[in-house]
Amino acid sequence: MKQILSKIALADKDYGLIQENDIIAVGVSGGKDSTLLLYALELYRVKYRRNFKVIGIHIDLGFGEEDFSPIQSFFDQYEIPLYAVDSKVSRILHQQLTKDGRIRCSLCSKFKKALVIAEGKKYNCNKVAFAHHADDAVETLLLNMIYGGRLACFTPFMPLTETGISFIRPFVYTREKDIIAAHSVNHLPKIKSGCPMDGATKRQEIKDLLNQIYTDYPQSKENFLMALHNLDNLDLWIKKKDVDK
Repeated sequence: MKQILSKIALADKDYGLIQENDIIAVGVSGGKDSTLLLYALELYRVKYRRNFKVIGIHIDLGFGEEDFSPIQSFFDQYEIPLYAVDSKVSRILHQQLTKDGRIRCSLCSKFKKALVIAEGKKYNCNKVAFAHHADDAVETLLLNMIYGGRLACFTPFMPLTETGISFIRPFVYTREKDIIAAHSVNHLPKIKSGCPMDGATKRQEIKDLLNQIYTDYPQSKENFLMALHNLDNLDLWIKKKDVDK
């Protein structure tokens, strides 16, 4: 966990993610990333002697008969608050399928974020933490370029003034392979997603593409991540009308 905590500390330092007296709700899906994030933030609070509080919130999307009890028991053992909430997200998503009968992942994401915010407010949370990691960030960058024609990615810190809650992503410098290793070494539980789109998304296709690029061009792995915050070398086309504004 030492490397995980050091990456969280660096992200916290660079982007001002956590302040004194914050109450942070971690969206816990039950997968390896979010489960480790809740555990890691509590360790970060203790080991770095930070004055904040962290709780977990699990939104049951209603896709399947997932048994969340092993995860609940794990965090109960460490006295880390974790609250599970039922929802009707699956039912709503199945009423709004794409023309080819697929779940709308972007819509599902919006529902999950809104529900975690709503639940977090019940516990006086001022921040919501999601477990998006460094590899997620690069995948998102390519997805936006390929399908949206824009250079864009989620941000480590995003204030939401209309809700009074900010989003933070403490894993933005943490690699997925390190999350997998830490999750295994610390014997954290996880549950398999019941989502019918699991492993069959455009994101998975981009992940596979990137893995091939990393094999052929090893230096690209760190360079893609560096490009997300290398503002001193940002050099894009700017039209005259934009300069004249």
